[in-house]
Amino acid sequence: MYAIFENGGKQYKACIGDLVKVEKLNAKVGETVEFPVILVADEKGVQVANEVASLKVKAEIVSEGKDKKIIVFKYKPKKNERKKQGHRQPYSIVKVTAIGEAVAEKPAQKKAPAKKPATSTTAKKAPATKTAKAKAE
Repeated sequence: MYAIFENGGKQYKACIGDLVKVEKLNAKVGETVEFPVILVADEKGVQVANEVASLKVKAEIVSEGKDKKIIVFKYKPKKNERKKQGHRQPYSIVKVTAIGEAVAEKPAQKKAPAKKPATSTTAKKAPATKTAKAKAE
């Protein structure tokens, strides 16, 4: 199951448990946010428009940061006009926890495999072979 949701004028495709890099959100790390759903695809098929109007994508903010710096250089020929600027776009990384009513399941803890009982058979050692030094003599 996946959904396409909208944030900051952009659309993102996500499944439950995915980490998605979105525009900077006005919320703190660890808080839960909701996004409006545009499209949902699952076993039943694709649903759009009025069918998904009530659905929301719930996500938890994992971290925040800034992208790589880009250089903005403006130049006008024959005017000796040059302007150099740098820009780093802020972003938030969110983890999708639920799409509509579908909620992410916590992974079950794995049980330790049962130990097999040790067998009491002892292996016989192979007879020792002569080393290269002993063969040379």
